[in-house]
Formats: sequence, C-alpha cells, structure tokens
Amino acid sequence: MPLSGEFLSRLEASFPPESLRLAADQRKVYETDGLTLFREVPGAVILPANESEVIVAVNLCREAGVPLIARGAGTGLSGGATPRADGALLGLSRMNQILEINPLSRVARVQPGVRNLQVTEAAAAHGLFYAPDPSSQMACSIGGNVAENSGGVRCLKYGLTVNNVLKVRTVLASGEVAEFGDESGCAPGLDILALLHGGEGLLAIVTEAVLKLTARPESALAALAAFDSVENAGDAVADIIASGVTPSGLEMMDALAVRAAEAFVNAGYPTDCAALLIVETDGRREECESDMKKIRKVLEARGAREVRLAEDEAERELFWRGRKAAFPAVGRLFPDYYCMDGTIPRTRLGATLRKIAELGERHRLSCANVFHAGDGNLHPLILFDDANPGELERARAFGSDILKLCLEAGGTITGEHGVGLEKINEMCLQFPGAELERFREVKRAFDPGEFLNPGKAVPTLHRCAEFGAMHVKAGEERFADLPRF
Repeated sequence: MPLSGEFLSRLEASFPPESLRLAADQRKVYETDGLTLFREVPGAVILPANESEVIVAVNLCREAGVPLIARGAGTGLSGGATPRADGALLGLSRMNQILEINPLSRVARVQPGVRNLQVTEAAAAHGLFYAPDPSSQMACSIGGNVAENSGGVRCLKYGLTVNNVLKVRTVLASGEVAEFGDESGCAPGLDILALLHGGEGLLAIVTEAVLKLTARPESALAALAAFDSVENAGDAVADIIASGVTPSGLEMMDALAVRAAEAFVNAGYPTDCAALLIVETDGRREECESDMKKIRKVLEARGAREVRLAEDEAERELFWRGRKAAFPAVGRLFPDYYCMDGTIPRTRLGATLRKIAELGERHRLSCANVFHAGDGNLHPLILFDDANPGELERARAFGSDILKLCLEAGGTITGEHGVGLEKINEMCLQFPGAELERFREVKRAFDPGEFLNPGKAVPTLHRCAEFGAMHVKAGEERFADLPRF
C-alpha cells in the first residue's frame, strides 16, 4: 500500500526539495537495482546531502514504521536495493566526497557515494591504489561495496572489501551515530566492522569509510592462455595456486564469453578456444618474471595450446578491458541475461562447469561463464528472452540449480553479489534453522523494529518450510511464527 499523506507531509517538512523525489515519474527511476527481475516503485525517495539528513530519515521512518532501503549506485546484482511501495528509498549518491587522502598513513576517508574507481584515481598521484575492483568499479559506490562485501579481479591477492576497510562511521536504526574499527586495523572489542561487511543494509547505514590504500606495484605481467577443454582450464587454475604462486588476477572465460568480449572490445582473444585464462602477477620485476615462468609451465602441463604474454602496458590493459567488458558484451547476444554468483572450491571448477553445461541443456538455455577463477567465484550468465513465454521462469530455475550445484560441490550460494531477494530461498538450503535464527538475532540486536531493508538476505524458518528446504526439521516448528522481514 502507498505511504500515508501524513508521512509524506513530514518528509516535505523535514527536507529541502532537492533531497526528495516524490513525484511518480521521479520515483520510478529507482524501481530496481542491477537485478531487473525484481521491480517495485518506492513510495518515496530521499537523497540526503549529509549525515544529518540520514539521521532525520532514519528517525522519521522508524517512528512511522516505514521500511527504509539504503541504495548506493544501484549496480547491485542480487536485488538487495529493490525498493518497496510502502517504504522509502535512501539514495546515498549525493554524499560523494573524498574527504581525505593521507599518503603517509596510506588511507582514504570517503563518503559512501564515492565511486570505487574514483578512489584509485585520487590516490594515483601518491603511487597508491585501492585494491577491490569489481567489474562495475567505474560506477559502483564504496557504501554499496561495504554492503555487499564486493571483490573483483584483484581479490585473490589483495582481498575483498572487508580486507581493505579500516573503519566505518554509521547511523544505526536508533538514529545514533556509531563508529567501528580504527585506522590501525587493530581496534579492540568484537569485530563489528567485519560484521557490517555484507550486511546488505540490514544492520546500519554507512556514512563514511576509511579505506586502506596499497602501494602501486613496481611491475605487472599478464598472459592469456587458450585451452581446447574447459575442464583442463579449470584444473590449471587449481594447479597454479598449488604451485605456490598467488597471482594478482586469475580469471576465466568460456568460448561464448570470449567470442562476445572479442567482438565488443577487440582485445586480441583467440575466438576458437573452449576456454581462456587471463593471469597476472605483480610486484618487483624479477619476482613477476619468476612467477610467470612457473605459471607458464603449469599452463602448458595442463594442455594450454597457446600462452601469450602482453608485450607492453597497453596490451596488458587491453587483456583486462575485454574481461571487464564481458558482462555488457554478452548482453549484446540476447535480449536478456541473468547473472548468477556462487563460489566453489578451485579443485571443483572443471567438473562444475561441465555440470552447468548439462543444466543448460536441461533448461534449454545458453549460458556464458565469466568468473574470478582464482577464488572459485562463478558468474554464469544465463541468456534468455523475456518476450518468449516461460523463458524467464526457466532462467530463474536454471540459476537456482546452479546455486544448488555450488552447494553440492562444497561451496556457497554467493561470492560477492550478496543474497538480497535473489537467493533468499537458497539460504534455506545452505544454513540449518539454528544458524538462520542466530542471523535473525543479530538483525534484531541492531534493528529491533526491523525496518532497515526488511525482507532481504535472511529468511524466516517459516519461509524455508514453504520453500521445502531439507534443513527445516521436526522440532523447529516453534520458529514458524517469527515475523518476516
């Protein structure tokens, strides 16, 4: 149901006009995040210019019992920022200032709406960079990266967002301001900073973050390796890590993704291979060269028919430009695609990719695979046409089967895209009821009124029972009447 006139009047009395979007056409712009399978026009849109306005928004929504959904740049791919008609959407894009770059401490202090790539661009003059680099780094925001614990190509060596954020300033559901972590990275007490990463806006709203900056490496070498077998390429990934080398980037693309990216970017990819690995090492020049020799030996031992090193910095960047553009490139092939996100042990890559191909045949849909091979984070892109009756339903069923496949392989249903609305049912498959209830207790500790991003990420056991999850066993009926959020 729509928001009451009384609540909307309170918004208009509390915010300047530039901080509100209340007209129907203005609100419709915010009906979805990057996962367009879920759409709902928010009842109101609040665009705070500062922390004080965030506090006002939180207090108004809590007092009125109105759901409040925080949103960054809207690039999320799990429906985590999908709004509600009976709720308010809090867009943090106007809070987009880099407040400080400290080259001595190697930190950046930023507002949540600062773009990921913007931090590295600002730090470059000091010989520094910000390590997490999601494919959407040109657009995605730091606040959103914290909410989803984003990764990227470099996460194998440099870690996820949680490994590169030292401190956050937040507004809690109570309207209070609280800070977690410190610039030393050794704050005493419980590690609430880590808990907030991947919290998907259920626990608090980030208004400022202190980021760890990393020294730009002296040198970087990149190579392409073409394989005639997807399984051999997957096995080569595990062998590279087992050799003792930790690449700064280790990505894999299958034949369909390679052809799409090459047609889009002209990166020089061999379009007749079954799978392509992009491997990069960075550090001191001699260290890079030594590591690349070891990597080349592993690749050739696993049957790589071609291993090509980038001849210069321009070609190295071109190799990566093709990978970064793979998602939009695949999007040119079909009217619609559904980007999945799951993680498996590296040793299971080859077998899992083969099973994904079998699932595609069963669901009668094509699938392009582009993923962070080094840490086993899969991103299958399921191609479909929503105009054809039943294809959307088959695509979603295919995606759910992929997540189940990840669990069967000893992995998890997400790697860096979060749970949101997309994977909330599969959470029932991964976690027993007792663990889900602990998640809910954490949610209630931060947000007793359960108005921050309700209905996302953590399912109730009642929902799991409806989904038919095996984990909901006799004796857990006492949880069935828990409120949904």
